Amino acid sequence: MSRPPAERGETVRASIAAALRGPALSARELSELVRIAEREVADHLVHLEKSAKAQGERLVIEPARCKACGFTFEARVRHARPSRCPECKSERLGVPRFRIE
Repeated sequence: MSRPPAERGETVRASIAAALRGPALSARELSELVRIAEREVADHLVHLEKSAKAQGERLVIEPARCKACGFTFEARVRHARPSRCPECKSERLGVPRFRIE
């Protein structure tokens, strides 16, 4: 079941940027706030990271962490959620969270 598109007075990316200036949010939380598919959020985050840098801000990423062994995905460059832990191969992972400072 798909949701109807949100009525917007601003762009999707501007809506995400405004939401990220508050507490850190996951891709799922962002997708619910701006009413887009979760898989689209990662693409917008790549562009927002560049825009924030140009404005003297930065996109802070709280990395995903394996719930089984505690491995932290600190060196990960991609903004999408990882699928499994490279250490223990567990799929029980926390999600990365994002905010703009």
